[in-house]
Amino acid sequence: MRIVFKTDYMQDIRPWKDGYQLSLYLILLAFMIAAPYLVDDFYLGEITNVLVWAIAGLGLMVLTGHTGQASLGHAAFLALGCYANIILLEAGMPFMVAFPLAGLITGAVGVLIAIPALRMHGIYLAIATMAMSILTDDIIVLTEPWTGGVVGKFAPPVNVFGVMIDRWGTPKEFYWLILGVTVLITLGYINLLRAPLGRSFIAVRDSEVSAQAMGIDVARTKAISFGISCAITGLGGALMGLYATTFNNETFSVVISIQLLMMIVIGGLGSIHGAFFGAIVIGFLPQFLSISKEYVGAVFGGGTVAIPGLEFGVFGLILIVFILFEPMGIYGRWLKIRTWFELFPFYRKNMFKRKKSYLKTERVR
Repeated sequence: MRIVFKTDYMQDIRPWKDGYQLSLYLILLAFMIAAPYLVDDFYLGEITNVLVWAIAGLGLMVLTGHTGQASLGHAAFLALGCYANIILLEAGMPFMVAFPLAGLITGAVGVLIAIPALRMHGIYLAIATMAMSILTDDIIVLTEPWTGGVVGKFAPPVNVFGVMIDRWGTPKEFYWLILGVTVLITLGYINLLRAPLGRSFIAVRDSEVSAQAMGIDVARTKAISFGISCAITGLGGALMGLYATTFNNETFSVVISIQLLMMIVIGGLGSIHGAFFGAIVIGFLPQFLSISKEYVGAVFGGGTVAIPGLEFGVFGLILIVFILFEPMGIYGRWLKIRTWFELFPFYRKNMFKRKKSYLKTERVR
């Protein structure tokens, strides 16, 4: 059993518990940097796809996981970040300026939308954001001179410090670009949660009445959370457009919003790790199903038959299983396993049992 003895208040807000945990993250980062030399281009592309989904998941995690505001409309902000980035690139703006600017534009639009939308709670907020996601399809078609409408747009190669990077032409360099953005966003997210603003997000999630009693401006905090969430999601959308290379109004459908929400629920709500675990499920599930169908066809004879909706059906089944048996998601299950080993033989069975009643302060809402 490994126990960390805390001798300083700063240990409670450090990004990692101790040097051992930091060394594990550094080993993982070194492995990710070396991935292009360890796997072929196909699997490197799949890992790149997982990182892009993880960035989008981190954006939604800010709003839903740490501020407690359900959203089914983040596909709209993926689309806005994607189109904003490409339009700025076509206007002749360098990628190193267009990319962060696309995120800022998406975040600003998110704040404007949040002002009326966040007056609602729960299922009503989810329905309102879903309607926004559905409207995005029509908006893209109506703004054809900028977006290309149903024909769509093509993502050109980008210039990063003099190196031309393309998803197909230079897969290694493109992977390192996505990895660098992922690391920067993750470090920023970690420091956000350590800051007073991040703690305000968590306070609003746990109890709005209690947060207001502590002097937190709930409406302002929600609007800032929505803006940061949309900005990160917009960056994910910009990278998603570069990864897909071609996209149109059907690329960012409401199904993407539902996938994003299910992704962070399966990965583990309220944790940065949960966004990555959920992205792994989203990214590798189609390939796993494809390989499984080929294996079943080889064992039992006959060719592989395409089953419409199989991927979403399996994903929905996984979600139901987690909601019923592990509401804390994959990361929550890992926490329980790790805690069992750390506290053995003093681990209590009901240590992670969820309370079935609301806080008394929430009953006055």
